[in-house]
Amino acid sequence: MSRIGRMPVAIPAGVKVTLNDNVITVKGPKGELTQALHSDMVVNVSEKEITVTRPSEEKRHKALHGLTRTLIYNMVVGVTDGFTKQLEVNGVGFRAAKQGKEVVLNLGFSHDVVIPEIAGITIDVPNPNLLVVSGADKQKVGQIAAEIRAKRPPEPYLGKGIKYSDETIRRKSGKAGK
Repeated sequence: MSRIGRMPVAIPAGVKVTLNDNVITVKGPKGELTQALHSDMVVNVSEKEITVTRPSEEKRHKALHGLTRTLIYNMVVGVTDGFTKQLEVNGVGFRAAKQGKEVVLNLGFSHDVVIPEIAGITIDVPNPNLLVVSGADKQKVGQIAAEIRAKRPPEPYLGKGIKYSDETIRRKSGKAGK
């Protein structure tokens, strides 16, 4: 048995879960998420919990078992608590500013980098060197954070660029002298 797949997903108060033909919808205080699940997986929704079972011991079914349970769990956590990613902007003159529904980044290019907000994801700028990407969908939050980081990834010599706040950059020494 999959250790992750066999654990039930608890449904907290204020969250409504519906299942129609392997399409699961989770509604909560932070929003609504919908996910199409694989047709081989058997999902049972009761009042207090969601359980996922697999039809056989095939390798593919074992892999889908844990994946399906994790997708459902991330949906429940997303509509109750939400997900956040923090990004730090490091470098002389590098900064971020929020203008309406978009974020403007000064990253040392000849132009400003403009990133618009998409539906369901908010990008906050508490100070000029910090970006906070938050939303209910874990995949979208991670994707937007990765796209922002890709605008100027951190470089190993001076550490300039955009990095995740929990990321450590392996620094290289510069030129070796004589």
